[in-house]
Amino acid sequence: MSERWKYQIKTGGGWGVFMALAMDLVDLTGMPFQDVFFSKVSIVRFTYFLLAGIFIIGYIKWKKKATSEKIAV
Repeated sequence: MSERWKYQIKTGGGWGVFMALAMDLVDLTGMPFQDVFFSKVSIVRFTYFLLAGIFIIGYIKWKKKATSEKIAV
């Protein structure tokens, strides 16, 4: 796997997991744990955030990293 994809999965995946868990914690105030974390809505939201994090946030961060390294070299 290329260095770019490793970086995108690491940074964007972390963002996606964090955001999905944060959204679920907000929903936890009025519902039981199992209803929040194991519902279809939560699983779909987790998938969307994870994919958006990897492909959008990860790519934007990779471009910034690549640009900064070219300037520094």
